[in-house]
Amino acid sequence: MENDLNATEEKKYFMAKMRKFDFVSLLREHGAIQSGHFLLPNGFHTQTYIQPSVLLQYPHLARRIAGELCSLFPDEVNVVLAPSAGSIVIAQEVAREKGARSIYTDRINGVMLLRRDFRINEGERVLIADDVLNSGRLCSEAMMLVRGYGARTTGIAAIVDRSTGDPGFHVPIRSLLSYPLQLFYAASCPLCEQNIPLTVPGLGRLPDNFR
Repeated sequence: MENDLNATEEKKYFMAKMRKFDFVSLLREHGAIQSGHFLLPNGFHTQTYIQPSVLLQYPHLARRIAGELCSLFPDEVNVVLAPSAGSIVIAQEVAREKGARSIYTDRINGVMLLRRDFRINEGERVLIADDVLNSGRLCSEAMMLVRGYGARTTGIAAIVDRSTGDPGFHVPIRSLLSYPLQLFYAASCPLCEQNIPLTVPGLGRLPDNFR
């Protein structure tokens, strides 16, 4: 019996590794994993950038990725919430797979909220779907928003998890790829010291005097 259990666990581990390997290959095939010198929205610099949106522009790949994420969250949910514009596509596809509603957040004066007559009903189960989980700030705000409607966040589904340490969400965080983020302060960035051109993902190279 014990041998059977061990074999089952080994199979699960093997399947998880295969799925992760396939996903990484998919990212590399489409140029979604980039190396260089990148400026992130939070002001930090990093040498590796992963852009799942490159894959999400293809509906058949978006659906496949959503299916993989849904397998990590088998329980029923009522709403799939995208905490940013970059997460809208994957949230829509996850909601399609789950038979749930798909909504996304907006901001007014820096405050995250729902617009366009989107609503979360009291007692509903909400899954937050993110393309890339970095610091977790957006997901934390989204969870507060869900709580404000009297609903419950059941988990955070991320295509790529680049967070470091425990963000303290107290809900399951599951992803297709865990790739911890190495961050550098602009004032002490070793990439700047090597004069590697600084790039804003999606915008291109910045002027040499921009640091």
